[in-house]
Amino acid sequence: MSSSALRLLVVALLLCLVAACSSSPEPAPTPTSTATAPAATATATPTIAPTATATATATPAPIALWVDSAAPDLVSEPVLSRGGLVRATEADGADAVLALSAEATSLEVVLVPVVPFPTIPDEVAWEEVLRFWGGDETALSYLGDGAAAPTLMLSEAVKALLVAALGEPAQSAPIALVEQDELVDLAWDSRPGAWSIVPFDQLEPRWKALRIDGVNALLKGLAEQEWPLRFYFGVTGERAADVVVPSVSNRDEVRLSVLVMTGVTAMVRGTAARMEQNGLLYPVEYVAEVLQSADIAHVSNEIPFAESCPPPDMNQESLVFCSDPRYIETLRHLGTDVVELTGNHFQDWGSEATEFTVRMYNQEGWVHYGGGIDLEDARSTKFHARNGNSFSFIGCNPVGPEYAWAAEGYPGAAPCDFDYMHAELERVSAVVDVPIATWQYWEFYHYEPTPQQQEEFRGMVDAGARIVSGSQAHHPQAIEFYNGGFIHYGLGNFLFDQMWSLGTRQECIDRHIVYDGRHVSTEVLTYMLEDYAQPRPMTAEERTELLTSLFAASGW
Repeated sequence: MSSSALRLLVVALLLCLVAACSSSPEPAPTPTSTATAPAATATATPTIAPTATATATATPAPIALWVDSAAPDLVSEPVLSRGGLVRATEADGADAVLALSAEATSLEVVLVPVVPFPTIPDEVAWEEVLRFWGGDETALSYLGDGAAAPTLMLSEAVKALLVAALGEPAQSAPIALVEQDELVDLAWDSRPGAWSIVPFDQLEPRWKALRIDGVNALLKGLAEQEWPLRFYFGVTGERAADVVVPSVSNRDEVRLSVLVMTGVTAMVRGTAARMEQNGLLYPVEYVAEVLQSADIAHVSNEIPFAESCPPPDMNQESLVFCSDPRYIETLRHLGTDVVELTGNHFQDWGSEATEFTVRMYNQEGWVHYGGGIDLEDARSTKFHARNGNSFSFIGCNPVGPEYAWAAEGYPGAAPCDFDYMHAELERVSAVVDVPIATWQYWEFYHYEPTPQQQEEFRGMVDAGARIVSGSQAHHPQAIEFYNGGFIHYGLGNFLFDQMWSLGTRQECIDRHIVYDGRHVSTEVLTYMLEDYAQPRPMTAEERTELLTSLFAASGW
């Protein structure tokens, strides 16, 4: 072997050794995933925008509302309380103006002309009111002594409203500014010779609310009638549309309840005979509408219905009475809601007839009180509610005879337990708007109440009654305002045949007005019994005669 070949062989061997020393085992295969790998998404580098300068939201400027001095708080406060308003000090420059409106709006104020309760006239003509405002010295003189115009006593707020509506009164018009809470007392002290105009919601029973041209503000449906003392307020001005105007009235009929209370009902003897001759509705021909239009109609029916009741006798001498069950149609036609059972004839035909009568009333859905199927039913307080106003009724009979009184398991009229009644009145007066107490008291044929009668009627008011009424009287009796309560010692007959004297023919129906939980007014409606059965409205002369007698007996 040549030397050159030997050198090539050595180089090859050296290269082989180098390759062997640097080699390594083949790596294990990497498992292949069956999932498709997501495409890589490049994360965008956020671009930081320059910070914008915050722009503050502008708060709307409050609306400057100017309130006319004629607008009472009743109207202005609900508007101002809605927020976003400030009260402007003057009309110039105000954004909006609250003032009288010639158009009907949702802001309403109703005023009522009034006189002290013991005043004979019941009505004024609007034309005369305007003449009075204009300074006519003889206008409305009949509200006073008949010689000169009486003084018109007004609160400052009412005068401002009247001036805005009617203009300034004549300087000669006898008008006096009086604090609202002093008005009725000063008017009573000045009678006859004072009258006033007050907001409807500030009426109280010591006022007599006067009709205007025959329209009565105390009754339902005034909105459909002409009443010149109804005023509306509206908002005008550049930003008027931004002012929220609520619905406000000081005479909302949804909160007004009318309760009518009557005297003695006894459909027997001459009354029953006329019903048989002329029809069951003959006695109530002239009075039905008054009771039907009331929210609550009260009747004090002394007589039980009995299926065995004999035909009526005009000349019946016995004082044991019953009525034909058909006669309930007369009470039904009146729209009766509440039946008083304190009469001492309620048990005349025995327990079976008494229980039968109570069942008839229950079937009609009428509330009964002052008598019942047993002592508990007879003496318990009964309740009624209308238009958001609540009433309670309790009654008793202190006279007897004993057989007429209810007892344990025995029907009849509730005997008087004054401690129990006073406790009941105190209890319910905390939860009821108008607690009422009535009874079959001892019967007197004169207008004046007796001292004992006064003491016991007043005791019911002291215990919590707001209205106390004598249902026993066959002869009308006096009226009294006592300790915040209204007392009528006797209303006289309602449906009974006593034609033998003027006093027994004279009848009163009391129409009580309750507004927003408060007894605000009472109207004494007067009737004259005719033909042994039928009360008719009194003539003006007859009404004057009766009211004059009642007011004198009342100490007025």
